[in-house]
Amino acid sequence: MNRGLTIALVSALAISTMACQRTTYTRSYVSPLPATPSTPVAGDSLSPLDQQPGAGQGEITSQPLDGNGQETQVASAPSGTTTGSSVGRTDLLGGWDVSSGADSCKLFMTLTTWSGGYRANTRGCSDENLSRIAAWDLNGSQVVLKDSAGSDIAQLAGGGGSFSGTTNTGVPITFRR
Repeated sequence: MNRGLTIALVSALAISTMACQRTTYTRSYVSPLPATPSTPVAGDSLSPLDQQPGAGQGEITSQPLDGNGQETQVASAPSGTTTGSSVGRTDLLGGWDVSSGADSCKLFMTLTTWSGGYRANTRGCSDENLSRIAAWDLNGSQVVLKDSAGSDIAQLAGGGGSFSGTTNTGVPITFRR
């Protein structure tokens, strides 16, 4: 009798398990949105560039034109000069060659905020002032190099690819690309 009960129980369990299994898998996904109509892009051929005789590639041959086709005077700084006021934070990002006294090494500047300015670090510096550089900031047109406590190490001015100044101990310092 015990054997018959076991067979009946196993059979009932097998039938109930088969009844619970799904043979089809239907998934209820949300249908994608229909495409949004857009206005067609007008196609037209470009007119050829007017090359004036004697003008080389990349040379500016005239002043910019206003909306009516008339030349407009544009103020610009004389070529070859840099002004300290034109220095922006993004101009200073990346790697620089820094030198102070007899030491020369690498300076790296980022825009990660740090000690009253932005993160900086040096590599390969044996000079104590250069190896302490941990931050930088732009104060007007002056670049200020700082240590990890936020104290000034040096102040430099310049533009483009070269900056020069002095450390707080009076030693000349420069960094350039």
